[in-house]
Formats: sequence, structure tokens, C-alpha cells
Amino acid sequence: MVEKVYFSHDGGVDDLASLMLLLAAEGKKQIELVGVGVVPADSYLAPAIKATQKIIHRFGKHEDLIISASDATSSDPFPKEWRLDAFTVDALPILNEFGIGTTKISDRSAADDLQMLLTQASEPLTLLFTGPVSDLATVLTRKPELKNKIKRLVVMGGTFGQGNITEPEQDGTAEWNAFWDPKAFKVVVNAGLNLQMVGLESTHEVPLRPADRLRWAKLRQNPGLDFIGQAYATVPTLNRFETKSIAYFLWDVLTTAFMLNDRLVQTKILKIDVVPDGISRGRTFITPTGNLVEFVYQVDHDAFFNYFETNILEMSKI
Repeated sequence: MVEKVYFSHDGGVDDLASLMLLLAAEGKKQIELVGVGVVPADSYLAPAIKATQKIIHRFGKHEDLIISASDATSSDPFPKEWRLDAFTVDALPILNEFGIGTTKISDRSAADDLQMLLTQASEPLTLLFTGPVSDLATVLTRKPELKNKIKRLVVMGGTFGQGNITEPEQDGTAEWNAFWDPKAFKVVVNAGLNLQMVGLESTHEVPLRPADRLRWAKLRQNPGLDFIGQAYATVPTLNRFETKSIAYFLWDVLTTAFMLNDRLVQTKILKIDVVPDGISRGRTFITPTGNLVEFVYQVDHDAFFNYFETNILEMSKI
């Protein structure tokens, strides 16, 4: 049976590359995308929405998806410099050559559309969140019973080691997606969902290195990988393995690949909770009284990159 998937992302380069991987899986009839929501966290909303629209038109096999804009906000926004990448991706010639297509932008909020999709679903949906979970928290707060319409939630967020926040009045223990809306992250973690979590620990096993960029450059005759190479050219080059915020990893693509193929990783069951406020807001921690989560702790690096690249390469053959 084809898995029905709702995708929420926050407009970063890695999010848009994740959309490409989902479109490749949809082309193979592995999944069916039922909706896409965009949160203005690691991006500005307008270019992230437009880039999403153009990617679906350029690389997707159907254009009846509805793209929804989130109205979520944060008192701890991502750095402006990171959020600007969406403008560059939206302007790439490969996305603008054929226009924006017919994919519609909803006149409702992403939370409203997600609530509608869950309410109307004849079978539970899989939710993939590569950005903050604010819209899902809104839905679960309004209608807690809709958790029964969620088959599983796969989320990129949290860490049980060093965080990647270097903002004032924060102790450095949190990961950005959880930090952007820690109260929402706590609502979702405590909701009793079938929750699968990719944290910073596992994403650090898939850094973006110059060798990866060069490999994609040599395959740029393929439109999909040409886009991937151009999009990732907008982010800093990583010459050494680091865990600081400046380092670039394939956070969201790993999360998406795990959702599609769990053989790429190893997982373990943990009980966790979230600090909702204060200097440690957004910190995820292990506790005997916490809620169950399937946590990715190890990644097959070579298998992951091969899976990602092979699927993008094959998009043009589908």
C-alpha cells in the first residue's frame, strides 16, 4: 500500500532537497504526497513558498498538491543570514525556466490545512517535519483526538549531546528546530504519537563536504542533480568535521531518507521530554518519566549518499 505523507518544511536548502527526494519517491509510487506546509523558520516565507511551488512543477509528476503557508512565529528566529538562502534558490534558472506551474497556494494556514487533511483522512497519515513542529502542535492542542489519524511522525529535531545554538540567553544545549518553538516541541513529544526522531548526533555523520559537491558537479547533466548542486552551492563549504552551527550537514535529507528507507540507519527506543522555557528552552533530555521515541543514533554514510543520489538521478527516468 502506498504511504500517504504530509510534508512540513521550513524553506532551507536541505528542506528543498528533501522535497526533491520525496518527489522521486512519489514518482516510484512509494508514497503519495497529500500536502506540503512551509514554516518561515530557516527561510523567509515568500521565497520558500515560491521555490516549493517551482520544484513541484519542475520535478513532480502531479500538480494538484496544495502548498500551505504557516502563520507560526518565534521569539527566537533563525539568523537572518541563513534565512536568505531561499531567495537564491528561488532565483535559480533551473527552477524558473518553466515557470511556476499550476500548484496552488492555499488561502488557509498550514495548521488549518493539516487539521483538515487529518480529519478527512480515511487512513492514518505519515507526517514528515523537517522544520519546527508548531503547526502540528496547534492541531493537537485544538483536536487531541486527531493523533489517532497519525500513522507516524518523523521529525528532525532535538539532541542529547551538544546543541547548535549560539544565541544570547541560551545555554547551548538545544537544537534549532526545537529551540525555535520549544513549547510546540514539548506538546508534540508528549502527545503519545508513534514518534521517530533524527537528532544532531546522527546528522553529524553526514556532513556536506567538498567531495560531495564535486561528485554532484560531475553529474550535472542530470537535471535533478544539477539542481541539487546549484542549491547546495549557496551554503558554506565544510572543509573539516565540526559540530558548531556554521557547519553544514544534510539534516533534513537524512530525516527524509530515513522515513523512506529505515535500513540506512540504526535506531533505539528512548524516553524523553523537552524543556519548554528558560535558558535551556528547547533542550531534549532522557528521563524515565518521559515519552517514547524511536531515535536514530547511527547512519550508514555511504549507503545514505548512494540512496539520495541514485533516487535523484532516476527522477528523469520515471
